[in-house]
Amino acid sequence: MGFAALTILDNCVQGMSHLTVEERTKMATKKKSSSAKKSSGRKKSSGRKYSPSASKNVETEMKEMKRGTLKSGRSGKKVTNPKQAIAIGLSKARKEGKKVPAKAS
Repeated sequence: MGFAALTILDNCVQGMSHLTVEERTKMATKKKSSSAKKSSGRKKSSGRKYSPSASKNVETEMKEMKRGTLKSGRSGKKVTNPKQAIAIGLSKARKEGKKVPAKAS
């Protein structure tokens, strides 16, 4: 270990002058590894947000839009915006009971 590394370790483990250099090094590495393992405290989501079949719905709606055959709900006008096609696909997936996050409103 170089001089710079030892000074950094000494700064990490303050107030431990009675310990040997090896003991300080051990403690500093333990301290570093334990702090790296801490999580942000948020719950990790379990797997996918959207089911594969919901993705398939969106994919078919996008293809329909590109062909020019996708029509919007009540008005029946042709859909030209890709975001609107995605929204229609997700809406249909929700109606079919597939795994899709709730609408943001």
